[in-house]
Amino acid sequence: MPGKLSIIDLILHASFVVQCVMAILLIASVVSWAMIIQRNKALSEAIDDTRKFEDRFWSGIDLSKLYNEVSARANVSGMESLFKAGFKEFARLHKTSARSPNAVMEGTQRAMRVGLSREVERLETHLAFLATVGSISPYIGLFGTVWGIMNSFIALGAVQQATLAMVAPGIAEALIATAIGLFAAIPAVIAYNRFSHRVEMLENSYANFVEEFSNILHRQAVSSGDAN
Repeated sequence: MPGKLSIIDLILHASFVVQCVMAILLIASVVSWAMIIQRNKALSEAIDDTRKFEDRFWSGIDLSKLYNEVSARANVSGMESLFKAGFKEFARLHKTSARSPNAVMEGTQRAMRVGLSREVERLETHLAFLATVGSISPYIGLFGTVWGIMNSFIALGAVQQATLAMVAPGIAEALIATAIGLFAAIPAVIAYNRFSHRVEMLENSYANFVEEFSNILHRQAVSSGDAN
């Protein structure tokens, strides 16, 4: 079709500032998609590992045996790391007969709280970047749009007789910047909300496990104290 505007041509013939805006948004979109894929895989694995460990933990296995199994693995994360940190600290403090059960449990819970904080921080990796892309990309695109339209009207003021054909390309290339900004922002916002929900679910599961495991260890500490 004669005179049909091509998006590629509009991008290539856009002003330098608008091209820079488009390049920034495209880079942000590519990076955010890479992080979305990585975070989705990491959180899915964390959820699966949590379910598997819970099944193993509540199967009635001896805690010392489970601790040896977990410690034998090189990379331990998630609920397993909380169990390892808590049981290790409990065993270390429990060997000191002078310590009361409350003192033992205080140190054990402190170790697990530190581990919980680290695990949540690990799960939230890259979420801040996705939130930033989702919040500022439309504004960056809008900046490119405003700049492109401003240049179109400046060029329009330099001619005596203006036509739609003179204005349309400049406005079209400016609107492309907004479209790219939305293209970068929408997936980032959706992914951020979804991942934040999954992180919250995992954090609640970890916190519940810390409480339940603390109760189990507290009963052991009290029974050992009575036996002594």
